Amino acid sequence: MQVFLIPIGGEAYEPYFEAPEDPEDDAAAAETSWFGRLRKRLRDMLREAEAERHRRHESGVRAKAGVMQRAQRKVMRWIVERAAEQRLLWYLRTAEAATLEAPDDLAPDEALAILKRGLKRDADRHLRWFLVHAVGLVVSVATILIPGPNVLGYFFTFTTVGHLLAWRGAAHGLKGVAWEVRSSPVVAELRAAIDLDPSERERRVNAVAARLGLQHLATFFARLSLPAA
Repeated sequence: MQVFLIPIGGEAYEPYFEAPEDPEDDAAAAETSWFGRLRKRLRDMLREAEAERHRRHESGVRAKAGVMQRAQRKVMRWIVERAAEQRLLWYLRTAEAATLEAPDDLAPDEALAILKRGLKRDADRHLRWFLVHAVGLVVSVATILIPGPNVLGYFFTFTTVGHLLAWRGAAHGLKGVAWEVRSSPVVAELRAAIDLDPSERERRVNAVAARLGLQHLATFFARLSLPAA
């Protein structure tokens, strides 16, 4: 498992990870427990949301829909975005070893400390939100009787299972994963790109992404990087 520690401005860094297309294996899909069934539902929801996004992108046309259908689409788009943010933590749940590719102008010990401070914050935050959204999931069961797409059910299924998986991943990343830190001059090049004008920054980040083999790095960097005031 390969994780990249991306400089996003000043002393700030964010871990970045690109997951395989399918976030769960066949063994997980075969689970019959209550939690296993929720995970399967979550996986099916992500596939549905991503398929809808690809259809819109390819056709360039958005089909007419009613109020509930539009609400469902908005929820599904939000789910896809949040899933991309949380997949690093989801994958850490089962990882035994991982490599942290950090800028070579950052000492390895410091890079690992930055990562673990972030994992600790994530573990605390996702545990709190899991408890809150678990209550919402129970309440949303009552909306099954309402005709039309169960938007609340979609939302709380994702948030409840997503926060639980993320909490478990962050906790495991802190204590159960053997981390190897590698110093990368290519990752360090992103620091110089932060304060470039938008077109040059995009070109520079795309070049780094191509060298690292990261398909979605440019989108991640554009969303999180913080140019100096």
